[in-house]
Amino acid sequence: MPAAAVARLTCWRVNLMVYPHATGRCYAGGMTFLAIDTGNTRLKWALYDHGRPGARLLRHGAAFLEAIDELADGEWKALPAPESMLGCIVAGDAVRRRVEQQMELWDLEPRWVVPGAHDAGVVNGYEHPHRLGADRWVALVGARQRAQAGGAPRPALVVMVGTAVTVDALDAEGRFLGGLILPGFGLMLKALEHGTAGLRVPTGDVVDFPTNTSDALMSGGANAIAGAIERQQRRLQRHCAQAPLLLMAGGAAPKLAPTLELPFEIADTLLFEGLLAIQARRMAL
Repeated sequence: MPAAAVARLTCWRVNLMVYPHATGRCYAGGMTFLAIDTGNTRLKWALYDHGRPGARLLRHGAAFLEAIDELADGEWKALPAPESMLGCIVAGDAVRRRVEQQMELWDLEPRWVVPGAHDAGVVNGYEHPHRLGADRWVALVGARQRAQAGGAPRPALVVMVGTAVTVDALDAEGRFLGGLILPGFGLMLKALEHGTAGLRVPTGDVVDFPTNTSDALMSGGANAIAGAIERQQRRLQRHCAQAPLLLMAGGAAPKLAPTLELPFEIADTLLFEGLLAIQARRMAL
């Protein structure tokens, strides 16, 4: 038997011992897993050698929603066929169907996260758990993985800075306490442009004392968001009697980072980490 075939067979047998109900494709010693995060602006994807925390990243990429229909003939065409996938989507059913159409090049069942009462060590404290955004839920699961690493679990404040900004609180026991939703930078600027005459100006920078309108607009938005984060951080610290881990994700996080006067971590892969944890729990059932 060729060496490559032996490696694939060995991989398949090893994974059956770890996940008795698993069958499928292997890649360099593992079963490939595709994680998809579809937001309001972009689709981000990552291919891993396994569907569990700590898996090795094989490939990753991103596409604006307008370019989703090019994935099957573009970036995804050269990928090894994933054995399984799990995604979160907030962009609506029409976009979800477009993504699933692109996945038809593989023999792969599309599966999407639906928030529930609990999952992967996180308890959902939302009044109506299924109404929580899937991206927020998955990010909380990812944050729980980080908050438990390297010792006693810590509370965490999870900030995602995108079209909207969310600031979600997780206690040290893994309970989601609740969170804020604010307009992102773009929405704030559009609101000012539409509601105030003469403010259609180029995007500025975040500075301490703005001396032009562009910088004043950007600095005002950044400080509004930073203030909400810092206020929630104080509330969470009082509630838990422990300083929380502050995690920031999202495409606009770098704009906000210089404004915050708190220690924080940029967690670009937070949603993928959450998807890996949820996938591992499902495989273990």
